[in-house]
Amino acid sequence: MTIIEAMHGHRSIRKYKADPVGDEMLAEILEAGIRASSSGNMQTYSIIVTRDLELRKQLYEPHMQQSMVLDAPVLLTFCADFNRMRHWLQLSNAPDNFDNFMGFMVAAIDAVLVSQNVALAAESKGLGICYMGSTLANCDEIDRIIQLPLGVFPVVGFSLGYPAEDPPARDRLPSDGLVHFETYEEYSDERIREIYYDRETKGWERYMTYPPLRQMVQEAGVENLAQIYTVVKYTREKHEQFSRTVLDYLASQDFMSGTKVI
Repeated sequence: MTIIEAMHGHRSIRKYKADPVGDEMLAEILEAGIRASSSGNMQTYSIIVTRDLELRKQLYEPHMQQSMVLDAPVLLTFCADFNRMRHWLQLSNAPDNFDNFMGFMVAAIDAVLVSQNVALAAESKGLGICYMGSTLANCDEIDRIIQLPLGVFPVVGFSLGYPAEDPPARDRLPSDGLVHFETYEEYSDERIREIYYDRETKGWERYMTYPPLRQMVQEAGVENLAQIYTVVKYTREKHEQFSRTVLDYLASQDFMSGTKVI
C-alpha cells in the first residue's frame, strides 16, 4: 500500500481482533514514526506503549469508557516530553528555557507529528487505529496511571490492532473549503452553507441510523448537526471543565513559567 492509498483508506477502527501485534511489527512502525519532523531535531516527545490488560482496565474510565481501550491489544500514548531534554541540559550545564507555554507547544507539535507517522505506518501494514481525544481531556488522570514525571504531558493517543470491522469512510469537508491560496479568504454565509451542505446531510443521517445516537439526539431536542456538536457532544460546560484541567495540569508539569492566564 502506498502512502497516498493508506491516507485515503483511513478509517477509525473501534472493534479489533484478539490477535496480538507482534514485537517486530510494533518496532517497525514505531521506528517509522520517529522519522517524523521535529522542532530543532530535539524530539521532545515520548511514546508509551500499553499492552497490559490491567493497566488498560485502569485507563478505561479516563478514556471515557471507550470499548477499544479494552479490545485493542495495544494503546499508544504520545506525550510532550521535556523531562529528558531538561535532564540533558542540566548535565551539559545549559539553561532550561522550556518551562513555559511555548515549550509545551513545541513538544506537543512534536508528539502529534510522530503520532500521525506511526498511524500511517500502522495502516500501511494492515493495522487499524482510533485516535482518542480523551487523552488530552483527562490528561491528569492518565498521567497518574502511566506514571509520567515532571515535564511530560499526554497529548494524544490511539488504540492499535488488527481490525475486526470495515466501517465506511467518513465524509470530509471539500478541499476548496479548507485550502486558502496566498492569504486567508473570509467565508460568506452562502459559502459556509455550500461547504457544510454534505456534512449536514450525511452527519445527520449517521446519527439517525444508529438507535443509541438517534435516541440521544431526540432526547436533546436538537434540530440539526451543528446543534448536535454544541448541545450534545461538545457542550460549553464540558469544554470549560477540560480547559481548566489542561491548564492546571500544564502548571503542575512545569510548563507555565512566566505565563499569565486570565
